[in-house]
Amino acid sequence: MPTYNVLFLCTGNSARSIMAEALLNYWGQGRFRAFSAGSLPKGEVHPLAIETLKRNRLPTDHLRSKSWNEFSGADAPEMQFVITVCDNAAAEVCPVWPGHPATDHWSIEDPAAATGNQDQRIRAFAQAFRELESRIEALLISVERSHSDPRAAPPSRS
Repeated sequence: MPTYNVLFLCTGNSARSIMAEALLNYWGQGRFRAFSAGSLPKGEVHPLAIETLKRNRLPTDHLRSKSWNEFSGADAPEMQFVITVCDNAAAEVCPVWPGHPATDHWSIEDPAAATGNQDQRIRAFAQAFRELESRIEALLISVERSHSDPRAAPPSRS
């Protein structure tokens, strides 16, 4: 099975896209390489995103907030999938990605925007994590199924 490169996009690249990157790199070991970026990156990963990933025993030392410009140049890895995880990024004009990757949008509520006490904010991050984990599991199953069954339709290129 080939290795697929996946780019998760969000405006700030501090929470949802970061958690998606960590999840797919963990669960897709060897089959997927995940990256994340933002149109207006915050410059740091949200501390509760790091805490949520650590609580779920996922590595965090390589994670950083970065611009999507890192992935639009000629020397960037070619992506097979580009997935927006926030409604703002989905509505923005994205760069033209080399190789014309398949695109998708997952509308995940922004846990970094959660209000309330610390426990409520922690629950917001846990909810976003669970939603991302479920979507990533479905992506893994879909790609593996289409690769193993020649009759299955390949991922769409929208």
